[in-house]
Amino acid sequence: MNGLTSVRALTTLPVVTLGGDAVAHVKDTVFDTSAGRIASFTLTGRTLLSGPLPLDLPWPAVHCLGRDAVMVRDAGALCDLPLSAARRDAARGRLLGAQVMTDDGETVGTVLDVLVEGGTSGRLVAFRLAAQRELVHGSRHRRHRVYVPRGEAVSFDGRTLVIPARARTYVTDDLPAFVARVGAGHGLGREVAS
Repeated sequence: MNGLTSVRALTTLPVVTLGGDAVAHVKDTVFDTSAGRIASFTLTGRTLLSGPLPLDLPWPAVHCLGRDAVMVRDAGALCDLPLSAARRDAARGRLLGAQVMTDDGETVGTVLDVLVEGGTSGRLVAFRLAAQRELVHGSRHRRHRVYVPRGEAVSFDGRTLVIPARARTYVTDDLPAFVARVGAGHGLGREVAS
């Protein structure tokens, strides 16, 4: 498995051609939640102050996703897209800030971040949540920052992420332990085990 990258860390990453030219910066990451992977990126100009571009970078055009840049073969990878469509797609595919509920109707937190697999995968691996006490039993704190594997997600409708009530058994606040579990594929969903 390739390294995990936080979606928040992707914002403002440069989009760089294999020839070394920076052609844009990532503005938003759009997800295909049913497929469990990145669908595309909305973009800003070559400088961060340039503002939104009427261009989109679809995932199939990405050569590689790294920690420091999104690599594309050439500037032709960027697709023309009306700005209104880019904004609509970004809103529809946005997971950050979504409410998290269990399948038995209990609100347990909100999505703070999403972990994706880098390289050529772009797979959505986990959610980082601001979890309420109901999700993390035995806690004295009102809120915890915890990780829940994507394999535990039941559905996502654009505003609410639904996880099974049994997800409590997979929740952890220790990222290295979580990464080790993902790498070993322990109960974290078939799309994560490699």
